[in-house]
Amino acid sequence: MALSNLALFGGAFFTPVIVGKITHTIGWQWSFYLIAIFAGILFPLVFFFCPETTFPRPDSPTTRDHELPSTSDSEPYQSASSNHNSLDKENHCALPTYSPKVTFMQSLALFNGRKTSDSFVKLLLRPFPLLFHPAVLWAMLIQGTLIGWTVMIGVELAVIFLGPPLWFTEVKTGYMYTGPFIGALLGFAISGLLADWSAKFMVKRNKGIYEPEFRILLVIAQLVFGCVGLYGFGAAAANVKKYGWFWPDFFFALEVMGMVLGAVASALYIVDAHRESSYTMNESAPKVGRRLKLRSLGEIAVEAFTCLLVFKNLFSFGLTWSAYDWIKVGGQYFSEHISPIWIS
Repeated sequence: MALSNLALFGGAFFTPVIVGKITHTIGWQWSFYLIAIFAGILFPLVFFFCPETTFPRPDSPTTRDHELPSTSDSEPYQSASSNHNSLDKENHCALPTYSPKVTFMQSLALFNGRKTSDSFVKLLLRPFPLLFHPAVLWAMLIQGTLIGWTVMIGVELAVIFLGPPLWFTEVKTGYMYTGPFIGALLGFAISGLLADWSAKFMVKRNKGIYEPEFRILLVIAQLVFGCVGLYGFGAAAANVKKYGWFWPDFFFALEVMGMVLGAVASALYIVDAHRESSYTMNESAPKVGRRLKLRSLGEIAVEAFTCLLVFKNLFSFGLTWSAYDWIKVGGQYFSEHISPIWIS
């Protein structure tokens, strides 16, 4: 999980370092030309060497609903024993049938069937009720807010450092993302070290029982690095004549560290709290005729991540849409006071 977030955020913060130099040397249009060129190069690689990995497996005998027929009071034990024996024979005989492995040419098909029996409308509307799910709402706020403020800091960098008193060029402004890139690397390292260690530590304290809430401990580090970075950037960026370029970039790096830690913590909690499946016994059935049922707990995991993406994008869009006007009207007072208060 930490590595996937590093690939996302690390790439996002390393790209401006290069794009600043590209814009200054050959023009901003080439930023988009190069995107088209690399996308064209990668498309055939993705098409030929990244096959569909979704594989709907048939129900195994252990996941089917089996009900032992009720027995008369006169022969409960004999009937139960015979029923268990017949059920064992059925399980051994009724092995699941799997589709043959597709060939390389078959894997290139543009459409290879639906992967679920749910209707399209149900799949489309399923994420919306999760907006009111406490765990999903918490994850949206933990992850989405700092990502939104990070995007807004990018707007502030262009406004503050391209103008007086530093008069940075596009190249120097792009180099300002070196700090956030280092912060993303450090956030990846810290989250990788703390995620499993903190969970194992809490399992020992909890007498060997694991709880998904143990993943939430990472938000303590997010609170420290994120808030220090955000408040520090606001104070330093409000007076770049005094603090120069280093301290805003340093605090920007701390804020990105907190953002990566929060993203990893929320994602791990959502995944662990809603695992793919677990088995439950139907206690309401007769004692001899209980049913073994598969209860899916992972059905909301995909929709939960959809909610996280929607909130993050909408929140970031709202901030970037108004960020320049806020700074233009309110001056750098907004960077020093209003922005940190919002995140706190």
